[in-house]
Amino acid sequence: MSVGGHAPVLLSEAATALAVAAAGVYVDATFGRGGHSREILARLGEQGRLVALDRDPAAVTAGRLIDDPRLRLVHSAFSRLGQVLDEANVGQVNGVLLDLGVSSPQLDTPERGMSFRFDAPLDMRMDTSEGETAAEFLARAEQRDIEKVIRDYGEERFAHAIAKAVVAARCEHGISTTRQFAALVEKAVRTREPGLHPATRSFQALRIHVNRELEELSLVLPQCVDRLAVGGRLVVISFHSLEDRIVKRFMRGESQPPHLPKRLPVRAADMPAPKLRPIGKAVRAGDAELAANPRARSAVMRVAERC
Repeated sequence: MSVGGHAPVLLSEAATALAVAAAGVYVDATFGRGGHSREILARLGEQGRLVALDRDPAAVTAGRLIDDPRLRLVHSAFSRLGQVLDEANVGQVNGVLLDLGVSSPQLDTPERGMSFRFDAPLDMRMDTSEGETAAEFLARAEQRDIEKVIRDYGEERFAHAIAKAVVAARCEHGISTTRQFAALVEKAVRTREPGLHPATRSFQALRIHVNRELEELSLVLPQCVDRLAVGGRLVVISFHSLEDRIVKRFMRGESQPPHLPKRLPVRAADMPAPKLRPIGKAVRAGDAELAANPRARSAVMRVAERC
């Protein structure tokens, strides 16, 4: 199912993993174009409730077309999850869904500056109403900071050469468009894996940095656990190894008893119980979905239940 040009990944699998109860309260913290939200609403009863968040004003505008009293859609980064739920008079919830990364409409809208397929302003912000653009970051950042972003978030081995080229280029003519940046990276990257554009990793790194994606994820995960009722599910779909690593470590850490000093005389029965219980193994898109939506190839879904 494609909604507004965006095919939600692992649609049925995510909704099933949430174990939607007819009268339950759920959170779709990454509304996008509403594909997952619509599926959750379809499984909810009349007494059910869904709170959805998105930091992209365009996504929120599109979501206003859904006329359903059970849905509350809020323009917000998901790092404010707890505050959004407080303002909606929602305490504990039965499930939270996080579908991370960039959406197809964001990638396919030239003026968003997310893709080197178009010549457009180098923006990259998910929330176009605030924050620094990618072009502004490249214009003012130190070479070492640019190198760190491209190396750490893009896992790019030519990060030093790219950062050096950025600093040299901005002294001459500046870097304000996607094509300018892509061309610069292409010259700096000496070799690349077959089928991968030389600028892919650098574009990904800039986008992650501009939107503070890993920081946002680290902030929201503890809030999800705090808000989940016993038996509630946390479902996270990641598209990048750095995201998935954060999710995997978090779920693993919350599913184990706290570490106490050695030789501390504490009985096992007196140890605090873990907060989460992992549900199943990591789930990936099947062959049919991959054939219909190649962008699903890197998706990994992890599920945990509140103890």
